[in-house]
Amino acid sequence: MYSFITSAVPFTPSTRFRPSTPSSRPSPIQLQPPRRPRISRLSHQPPCMSTAPPRPSSLSHLQNGSDVRGVAAPLDPAQPVTLTDTAVAEIVAAFVRSVSVLKGKPTSELRIALGRDSRITGPHLLQAAAAGAASERAAVTDFQLCTTPAMFMSTVLQPYNFDCACMLTASHLPPNRNGIKFFTDQGSADKKGVNAILASAEQAVEQRRAPISTAPVPTSNVQFLPVYAHHLAQLIRKGCNHPTEYDRPLTAFKIVVDAGNGAAGFFAHTLQTLGAHVVGQFLEPDGMFPNHVPNPEDAVAMAMTVQTTIRENADLGVIFDTDVDRSGFVDANGVAINRNKLIAVLSRIVLREHPGSTIVTDSVTSNGLARFIEQLGGKHFRYRKGYKNVIDKGIELNQAGIQTELAIETSGHGAMRENYMLDDGAYLAVKILIEMVRLRLDGDSRGIGGLLDGLDEPLEEKEFRLKFLDQADYSNYGANVVEAFAKFASGVTGWKVEETNYEGYRVSVEEGDGKAGWLLLRKSLHDPLLPLNIESEVAGGVAAIARVLVDDFLPNHSNVDPSTLQQYIQKN
Repeated sequence: MYSFITSAVPFTPSTRFRPSTPSSRPSPIQLQPPRRPRISRLSHQPPCMSTAPPRPSSLSHLQNGSDVRGVAAPLDPAQPVTLTDTAVAEIVAAFVRSVSVLKGKPTSELRIALGRDSRITGPHLLQAAAAGAASERAAVTDFQLCTTPAMFMSTVLQPYNFDCACMLTASHLPPNRNGIKFFTDQGSADKKGVNAILASAEQAVEQRRAPISTAPVPTSNVQFLPVYAHHLAQLIRKGCNHPTEYDRPLTAFKIVVDAGNGAAGFFAHTLQTLGAHVVGQFLEPDGMFPNHVPNPEDAVAMAMTVQTTIRENADLGVIFDTDVDRSGFVDANGVAINRNKLIAVLSRIVLREHPGSTIVTDSVTSNGLARFIEQLGGKHFRYRKGYKNVIDKGIELNQAGIQTELAIETSGHGAMRENYMLDDGAYLAVKILIEMVRLRLDGDSRGIGGLLDGLDEPLEEKEFRLKFLDQADYSNYGANVVEAFAKFASGVTGWKVEETNYEGYRVSVEEGDGKAGWLLLRKSLHDPLLPLNIESEVAGGVAAIARVLVDDFLPNHSNVDPSTLQQYIQKN
């Protein structure tokens, strides 16, 4: 009915847990003072949610790739609520029915776990999700505040082994948004699976002619996040295998943790139990995200983590997104490690542990990263945007017998074969923390930043989002523009369309003295526009490449708005 990620290497239960000694005493967490909120807070009354029954055709538009997402709170008059309580109940009920088919068990024998991040609509929508699952007679367990990776792990960690799980989250999107992710022990639902769930929900609404009640239903309550945190702590202890501080291997390390007011505050306490001196930043769950966008890719968010890491003279900074399936890092010198740098750090770790492995990335990684991976003896597979696309390609390659230990998108969604090919920001942090300890034990004083030695970085890089002036039939029009771009680029002196492209076309650009830039034009996965990435190894190179498009290509495609390119050229 729909596909799931398949586990590549299962955990061995006997190696998961090792109780810490009773005498272990955690170091205090040093909290940073909260910043003045940049977003007005809600009143203490919950936002008015819409419970109107969804129309039979009104659910499919909630699909966002392999997730369900929509507007869940009426904070902006221009954005009406689309993810209603009733819609959530219907969708989760349909998910339960699909799991019943997948597992060959009646719905009354299924156990489902429900969790949420810190979003303001989380408690309300979790109640609706519980009502939907209960309408199919499934046994419902409420995890309350949790993380997306932990929800998957609840289906595989003994003795819990839930049949399925749902996470209410919309990642780093604004406070009025929310969504649903779906899991079984085989992984997360893919795009085809989510489409089938929504179709089933629409059909049920049409046949029933009445909505599922979203009134509160009895649930079991489990604090699963501490279970998952203990699991991560044991992985760190085992991975570090510290000769004198096995239970507290992070003793003598100072680490900044920025949770972005999402669900990652637990990680600071986890590091505390491992002996670290933790400087916590925005650990309190707050669904209005008053300090910065909870996104490791966001420049302001990363700058704030960098600032704290430098000020505190910390060994490492860690920043998470709202639901903790992504992370970014800062080294002891204040260098931000995200995007290409994060892939490079993880590639060095992976290729030391698994020589010759293939590393799958999305399409917009730098030329320098490809050389870096190849120089380490790895194989770089540049695929396409969309973290689920990248991860699924990694699974596909493993199933075909091609060793692929890491599949990661520049957004920070990274999955490792040893961890069920699950995109888990906390697990990536575990790997980096273990490496940090290993380097210290080996006498390497460079820290995590030293893993970047040999990575050539572009001098300039920029992403443009080219909008259509008329969005009618934008999908076909955009596809035609992309094809025309390939023909145009093949005729530009010094430009060469790369042989292998899985989305759009990437073109290498000779820049003299052995230097080379590139540009990639593709259709957006979800929006009516054309993302254009340009990277250059020379000063003014991005503007020079953009000028060729503005002068010679875009005049033949008048429905593409060139203003963002023109503005960049004028400023540079």
